[in-house]
Amino acid sequence: MNDTPGWASPGSSPSGEPDPENGPGTPQESAPPTTPADTPPNWSKQQPPPGQWSAPGAPAAAGPSSAPPPPPPPPAGPGWGQQPGWQQGWQQGPQQGNWQQGWQQPHWGRPPSPKPGVIPLRPLGVGEILDGAVSTMRAHWRTVLGISFLVALVTETLMVVAQGLIENSDLNNLGDQATFGDVMRAAGGSVALNVLALVITLLGTVIATAMLTMVISRAVLARPVTTRDAWSDARPQLLRLLGLTLLMGLLGIGLLVIGVTPGILVAVAGSTDGGIALGVLGFLAAMIVAAWLLIRFSLASPALMLEKQSVFKALARSSKLVRGSWWRMFGIQLLASFIVFLLSGAIQTPFVVLAALTGEGGVSGLLASDSGGYGWTSLIVIGIGAVIGSTITLPISAGVTALLYMDQRIRREALDIELARAAGVPGYGDSPADSTTTGS
Repeated sequence: MNDTPGWASPGSSPSGEPDPENGPGTPQESAPPTTPADTPPNWSKQQPPPGQWSAPGAPAAAGPSSAPPPPPPPPAGPGWGQQPGWQQGWQQGPQQGNWQQGWQQPHWGRPPSPKPGVIPLRPLGVGEILDGAVSTMRAHWRTVLGISFLVALVTETLMVVAQGLIENSDLNNLGDQATFGDVMRAAGGSVALNVLALVITLLGTVIATAMLTMVISRAVLARPVTTRDAWSDARPQLLRLLGLTLLMGLLGIGLLVIGVTPGILVAVAGSTDGGIALGVLGFLAAMIVAAWLLIRFSLASPALMLEKQSVFKALARSSKLVRGSWWRMFGIQLLASFIVFLLSGAIQTPFVVLAALTGEGGVSGLLASDSGGYGWTSLIVIGIGAVIGSTITLPISAGVTALLYMDQRIRREALDIELARAAGVPGYGDSPADSTTTGS
């Protein structure tokens, strides 16, 4: 049927195609033209004989007739509730290889996961975790490097001052006539300076870890963040994070003490060799237990900061997230620590060499047995290298830990859906239909 010039009903065959009833290459015999008087002017002149046409699927009319039955009408178009002719031909035609099945049932794969920020919102691989930490430094380099530089500058300056005072203290200038009191006073001063330097370093590390964790939490959502924002978010949890860090340190020291105490007691009792052997075994056992606990509680810091947990609830939260994935966490943390070690060594080694060359007596004077150690110039040069190294490595360490925490929550608790909603990703709304969509 052709009502309008240039338009054909869906499913109709182009003019000149072979007729399916007579076979290929055999033109169909034309029926005698029947043109009733009431035929509209825009209808075709070839119409079926009266009384011999029926709707598709209806039984044929009874009565003698020598005329062949007309061909079935073309299938209806897609707007009429049936498949178009071309699709029907593809599905009903002869099988001609696997390409037909691929045409009928295309497989396009899973759609890509949304990535509003520095990581895709799905379970992460090792490379994506490391790349996310580095991408955070690139995306928010002013905030990230500013925080780590300030913390490293303060802590390394105090460490250089403390080490310089220790190198020039009375402990290194005591003569053969020094009394026990002189040695104890000099040793006490050196111990006090070392403890002060360690406390300041601990505080700096806690502050840097807390602020960098908050920066990474915003970088995942592609939200802007400044140093003031990071400080405002981290400040309420700083004391708890300090308590968590001290508790972990005391736990490690306690395990080592418990491990070597039996060997010390056996050695004091008179069996020196047996005490040494027992002490070594106890030390190794304590190190294994400490490493196991360190990995098991490695996610306590981001859990405390991002979930606003208390110290012991953060430890329990980390234990729950790490359960069943200890070896994976151990491998990633070990790899990240190794990368940080190599990077820090590559940065600080030139400064150590320069310090040795600029020190009193050069390299030979520094390595001499009667040398007093590093002078102030050498300590300052080494401190500059330490500041640069800490500025680069602190964000990587904090970033890997925070992203491991998010990865475990994505794997266990579908955190990717909540992150996508928070980031405003389309299709992750609050409706039940949207909540079933996930990028993981």
